[in-house]
Amino acid sequence: MRRVACRHCGTVKRERLDFLADNPHFTRRFAFYVGRRCRQASIRDVAKELKLDWDTVKTLETQYMRAQLAHAGTPGPRAIGIDEISVRKGHSYRIVVSDLVRKRPIWFGGEDRSEASMAAFYDWLGPKKSCQIRLAVMDMWKPFRNVTKDKAPQAAILFDKFHIMRHLGEALDKVRKAEYARLSGRDRRFIKGQKYNLLSRHENLTLEGRRSLKILLAANKRLNTAYILKEAFGQLWDYGREGWARRFFDNWRDSLKWQRLGPYERFADMIDRHWDGIAAYCKPENKVSLGFVEGLNNKIRVFQRRAYGLHDEEYLRLKVLTCMLPPL
Repeated sequence: MRRVACRHCGTVKRERLDFLADNPHFTRRFAFYVGRRCRQASIRDVAKELKLDWDTVKTLETQYMRAQLAHAGTPGPRAIGIDEISVRKGHSYRIVVSDLVRKRPIWFGGEDRSEASMAAFYDWLGPKKSCQIRLAVMDMWKPFRNVTKDKAPQAAILFDKFHIMRHLGEALDKVRKAEYARLSGRDRRFIKGQKYNLLSRHENLTLEGRRSLKILLAANKRLNTAYILKEAFGQLWDYGREGWARRFFDNWRDSLKWQRLGPYERFADMIDRHWDGIAAYCKPENKVSLGFVEGLNNKIRVFQRRAYGLHDEEYLRLKVLTCMLPPL
């Protein structure tokens, strides 16, 4: 801002200088530079690098992120991904909704994972745009499903395969713990410290990890069976027709007989109850990148670690909504 006199009436007025940031001590160009630096580094590191106060860097980055959102425009999603993130200890969650076509988060809010919090998204989006959603990808959390069916009944509901495989991984880990408790003495040495190798995909393991896993599976028949079943289940998403996918699942479930894998049987019952949300992926119109939400969660965890101890939820909201937007 600067003071100028009106040529017509002589009144002193304030003139807006567009090149200045909200903080008049810095230009808009410098504020955007600070914002771009904060995409790769913490506020503290950027403040130290540029010899600025911590609060000044946070203010400039906030201005930058708001400009990013304004530039991105109002969303009108056709396919959405719904997930929740933990904002602090004690099961305090916020809901994140993403546009899976444009690959960007579009809403961050709610007070928890309840139906009321999920309904707040659709109220924000409005009935007209809610009716344009054709696909909603989510985990098997019932409140998300109930609200989506009510607010966007035309949308197909698809359960995220990464959440499903996480449930299967938890079932495998329960088998591992049961085997460790069943055995004693030297027989336990094969199982101890093998959680990561069992739960990771085989192609992601190091050479040493594959060797350790091979020794474990050769030494324990039940864990060998559970591991093979876990790896095989991922084939479910390769089928292009629901009938073939169902036949594969039924055969996979039949192979559990006489194996005494209680956690796997409970997992199979859960899949059977939620089959419609899994079979939806077989339809060509529902083929979307299911890895985006998982990648977004990893990115959110990174800047949550960078901002450890920062309890400004508006700042976190802006970080989430702008983390996939192109830099200005």
